[in-house]
Amino acid sequence: MDYTIVLCDNKTVDPTTQSEILEAAGATIELLDEKTDAAVTEAVQGAHGIIVDAATPVTATALSGTDTLQVVGRAGIGVDNIDVDAAAENGITVVNVPDYCLDEVSTHALSLLLACVRAIPHYDREISEGTWDWRTGRPLHRMRGRTLGLAGFGAIARRLASKLRAYQLDVVAYDPNVDAATMRDYGVEKVPFDAMLDRLDYLSIHAPLFEETRHMFSTAEFERLEAAIVVNTARGPVVDEDALVSALNDGSVAKAGLDVRAEEPPGPDDPLAGRDDVICTPHVGWYSEESRTDLSRGVASDVAAVLRGEDPTNPIDPETAWI
Repeated sequence: MDYTIVLCDNKTVDPTTQSEILEAAGATIELLDEKTDAAVTEAVQGAHGIIVDAATPVTATALSGTDTLQVVGRAGIGVDNIDVDAAAENGITVVNVPDYCLDEVSTHALSLLLACVRAIPHYDREISEGTWDWRTGRPLHRMRGRTLGLAGFGAIARRLASKLRAYQLDVVAYDPNVDAATMRDYGVEKVPFDAMLDRLDYLSIHAPLFEETRHMFSTAEFERLEAAIVVNTARGPVVDEDALVSALNDGSVAKAGLDVRAEEPPGPDDPLAGRDDVICTPHVGWYSEESRTDLSRGVASDVAAVLRGEDPTNPIDPETAWI
């Protein structure tokens, strides 16, 4: 049987790798550049599958308006842009690639933390402007013995926890869906959310984006912190950015390392841009050449499996907890 696959992500994935797998399954690929609900709704008419990135909405309107669509492939981990309940109601399988960039994102989170702790971007800018003075970055503090809080303890946070052992930090984590024994296996103490906020010196955010985690960190949460360093490599809207700006201004947050933003890319009046206490990278934590290949192969293979009537490796269960 011939299949039609709509590909809305021709940048994140490796098109050659993906095309080889899908074409071998008898699929014809159609590219869709416009990432809007209306465009997706129209594109899936007569299509058997669609592969999307984080910026492409797959809504109930699109999913209920086609009688041919069998599978939605998310080229990535988070599925907050896909109405997975509507997909299930319409008999459409949703797949993702949950393990393709665990090492990359955990390393990126650690890199942002270290860059903040040691004021690396600040010193680099100072030297570029002709200043050679260690005092301009004061105060810096020793990491050993400080407390790092992990908001969410899924696969990326667990990989990060393993890497943090060398730094002799006290690591605590909040995740209502992971038991204390699992956390202990990684040298991490399970704590309630408020207790984590009250204890931490550093915060690394790993919660996925759902309604219950949107603005999980806002004014009330930042007010509990004291000169903390905040790192977010999860999803931008988990953090209330207006509240973060206020927290940076009043010192409850000392520095922030952000790979994800509420709006990507941020607008021209971004209040977090150009600050000496903020490091921002362009949602690149997922990326290495190897992870890009793994992502392309993983999502294409699962989409092809569904079209062949086989069980995919990574189906999304609508009842799965938010980790």
